[in-house]
Amino acid sequence: MEDDELQQIRARRMAELRAQSGGSGSSTGGLPAGLSGGKDDDDEKSKKSQMEEMRRTMLIQILDGEARERLSRIAIVKPDKARAVEDLLIRMAQGGQVRSKITETQLIELLEQVNQQTKSETKIVYNRRRYDDSDDDDYGL
Repeated sequence: MEDDELQQIRARRMAELRAQSGGSGSSTGGLPAGLSGGKDDDDEKSKKSQMEEMRRTMLIQILDGEARERLSRIAIVKPDKARAVEDLLIRMAQGGQVRSKITETQLIELLEQVNQQTKSETKIVYNRRRYDDSDDDDYGL
């Protein structure tokens, strides 16, 4: 049941992407298509959007609802950290390490692992200037 719904969502999204890429051909600013290079940009954008859509569908398959919600909230605050966790989840799924959907508690454990890997130690060094002023002895003048 869930796979059928996912296939329908994918088909709708691909149709939307095709409609967007086919309908926005007049973005070249009046220049001929060969001189503007707009077709390459459109192809690049469509490939990028397809890759993002594939990422989203994989994450939908990997994560349960609560974990997806938590990851989306993290993405609002720290997009780099959320992207790192998404990459880790996708690598785990492609490597066959994910046997069932990741729950929210498992996602929290993964977040802690990513935090430990990216943790940078802050070190503060004070450089105080030392004044070697020989005029201090001349107070009586």
